[in-house]
Formats: sequence, C-alpha cells, structure tokens
Amino acid sequence: MENTIEIIGLGAGDINQLPLGIYRKLVGHNQAIHVRTIDHPVVKTLQEEGVEFVSYDSVYVQQGQFETVYKEIVSQLLAEAKENSIIYAVPGHPMLAEKTVQLLLEQKEITVNLIGGQSYLDDLFSALKIDPIEGFQFLDATAFKRNQLEYRHHLVFCQVYDSFVASEVKLSLLEDLSPEHPVTIVEAVGSKQERLVTIPLVELDQTVKLSNLTSVYVPPVTGEELNNQFYRLREVIAQLRGPNGCPWDKKQTHESLRKYLIEEAYEFIEAVNNADDDGMIEEIGDVLLQVMLHSQIGEDEGFFTIDDVIVTLTEKMIRRHPHVFGSKNVETAEEVVENWEQIKRQEKGEQPKSLVDDIAVDLPELLRAEEIQKRAAKAGFDWDNPVPIWAKIHEELEEVQDAIEAEDLEEVEKELGDVLFAIVNLARYYKINPELALNRTNLKFKTRFQFIEEKVRELNLTMEEMSLNELDEFWNKAKRN
Repeated sequence: MENTIEIIGLGAGDINQLPLGIYRKLVGHNQAIHVRTIDHPVVKTLQEEGVEFVSYDSVYVQQGQFETVYKEIVSQLLAEAKENSIIYAVPGHPMLAEKTVQLLLEQKEITVNLIGGQSYLDDLFSALKIDPIEGFQFLDATAFKRNQLEYRHHLVFCQVYDSFVASEVKLSLLEDLSPEHPVTIVEAVGSKQERLVTIPLVELDQTVKLSNLTSVYVPPVTGEELNNQFYRLREVIAQLRGPNGCPWDKKQTHESLRKYLIEEAYEFIEAVNNADDDGMIEEIGDVLLQVMLHSQIGEDEGFFTIDDVIVTLTEKMIRRHPHVFGSKNVETAEEVVENWEQIKRQEKGEQPKSLVDDIAVDLPELLRAEEIQKRAAKAGFDWDNPVPIWAKIHEELEEVQDAIEAEDLEEVEKELGDVLFAIVNLARYYKINPELALNRTNLKFKTRFQFIEEKVRELNLTMEEMSLNELDEFWNKAKRN
C-alpha cells in the first residue's frame, strides 16, 4: 500500500475549536503525530491525553531563514513518509498561510491528502468586526514585500511569531505610516484565550507578548497618510482636472503645457549641478507633475491613460534590455547602447531614408546639433582626433570676422551658427554635453552678476553710475570667490 502524508489543521485556538472527527483521528492514531511546532494549545491538551508528537521546532534554531526552515521540514517529512504513512499537523488550516503544505503539494514523491481543519478567518472577522468585502489583504509576516501592501484595504499579517518578525513588519509599515498609527494585536482568536490589544505602530515589537497564534491588524488608511502612494497622486491630479477642480489645471492642453516640461527639466538639472538633494526631490517631482498632467489630459480626452504610459515604458525597458531580462550577453556599456539602437531600429520597422530624418525638431538646438553629429559619426563621417576640429573652429571664426567686415549680417548669422556647430563637435569628442556645459556657464555668470549687483547696492550706487573697470573689479572678486 502506498505511503501517504495526511495533513490536519489544528485551528487557531484551543481544543474546543477542533472538529470532532479530527479530534478522534488524532487521539486514535497509534504513532507520533508530526507537528510543525509544539507551541500550540491543542498540542498541549492532546499531550495531556497521551497523544505523542514529533515537532520541528529545532529546525527553526538550526536554519537562519524561514525559506530554508520550510524546505528542511518538508525534506524530513518526506524522508519519514517513505518509511511509513504519517500525519502532519499544522496550526490553523492547512491551506491558509502554510508554506510547508504548499511545498508538500508541489512535490511528486509522496501522495499528500488534506484532511481539513478550522480556519481562523471567520473568528478574526468577527473579533475585529470587519467585513472583508470592503477590501481585505492577508499577508505572511515572514515573506511579504512593501510594494504589495494595499493600505486602502483591511490588512492582516499572520505568523507574527516573535519580536523579530514584528520588528520587520513595523519597519516596513513605518515607511508609509506614522509611528502613532494604530494597529491591533490579535491573539488566539476564537478561543478562551482570545485577546485584542490596540497600540501605536511604533510599539509593535516592544510591549506585547507574541506567539504562534499572533496576528497584526492594520485598519484601512485614507487621505493624507497615503500621500507617498502613486495612486494617491493620481487621485489628486484627477481631482484638479475634475468638475470641481482648479480652473487653471482644467483649461490646460498638451500644447499649453509644453514649455513647462522643458522648464522643469532644466530646473532639475540646475539642482543636480548644485548638488541640492532637496531641490532635486522638488524639481523631479515637478517633472513628474507634467507627466501626470499630460496623462490625465489623455485620459480625459479618451486617448490614453497613465497606465498605458507605464505599460509601454515597462515593456520597452524589458525588450531593450535582453542582457538583463533575457539570455543575451554583453560586456560593456557600449555594447548595451549598440543593442539598444539595433532593437530600436527593429521596433520602428521601415527605416528612414536618412540617418538624421527622425531627430526631434523641437530639441534645443545645441542638443539637436549633437544628435545630428552622433548619427553622422555612426556612418563613419567623423574625425578620429581633435586637431582638425580645432582647425575647423578657427576657420569658422575667421569666416565670421570676414562677414562682419563685409557688413553682411545674414552671413554673420550663418557663420556664427557654423562656429557653434563646430564647438558642439569638440564637446562631443570630449564626451561633454554642450547643453549642460552652457547651462553651467549661464549659472556661473548669473551668480557672478548677482555678486556685482550686491556690491553696487552696498555703495548706494547703480551700475550705470560705475565705470566698466570698476564693475570688472567686482567681477574678478566674484571669480576669485
């Protein structure tokens, strides 16, 4: 006869919760019952009635991670079952937050039969006086991720065995909730030992006795406490554009917002240049605001939503990084860029007639010049050292001077453009972004000029009342500073 593992749930409380059929099966079994942990009130009562148990509590001491604990328990159970059929008893219900049961069901060596048991969820809902239809999330405290948490629902963490597990839960929740946010400790729900204690979140791992029968309940959270959640930002933007929203936000279009996206991007760059962390947080937030507004406009008009934006971006990132999400091997950043461009060409389908056809016409002109030169360089139309680039710059400067002497303003404009184009080429050779370089210079000039203005005001004068040499003295002082 084939050996089997029969799995029984001991419930979440005392012996009075145990179904009669399961009770009879346990007391009538002539061999030791295998239990994940001996620390359960039903086990203690049955031991008093003469039932023998073999527990796996020692595995928790030997192994450092819960994942390896469960695998080791299953390994030992399978070894025992190959010799004789066994009964394996777990707290609660076998199909509720029991990783060892899941692992046993996945294996094919030994037949596993689920006998049953009582889930504690019914008693939990009654004790907490909550209706799960309002939204309910049940989480294993030993194996959850913060990004799984849905704070707008009733949250219950099971298997809060000890202060270490409670501390991990607390630290994750403190990323989003205040230290004083109320949480309820639920102990031995449905039994005579049932106990509910509501405490501030910060005290979760400090003042309450925890056991194998402990759960932690977090009531639904709404409003300002969720201001760090993406869906909360989405709600705010939708409200701003809604019927009772902001008059300014409601009248905006993709066209009217164009300039703000550019401005906010440059303000973020300025914060980066200043190594201003707080400024970066604020300015990249303003960039995100523009993304959200454009997405909400798209949703209002019925064309696209922020979900479409996220899906498209996520799929593109996965598709263009086969060395991360696939089997392709790359060694250098240059190979990554080459793969990116190759995949991008495949996605576009029909190739443009010219390498420079699909460069965005609305790019700032310095960036557009750089992109044109980069495309040409891919076809081999490029200098391999800076000497001829310098010669080209000097040549273009002479042509500017000739145009000025000829008093041909149209030609001066053209030749000055050639000078700028040649300088972009030089910047590209040395891997310097010309737009950022000019941005830094503008900021530098602005800072020095403001210094001059301040010094002039200290003299109770205006700049017009001072000579250029006097102003230049202040400039040089600002430069030294």
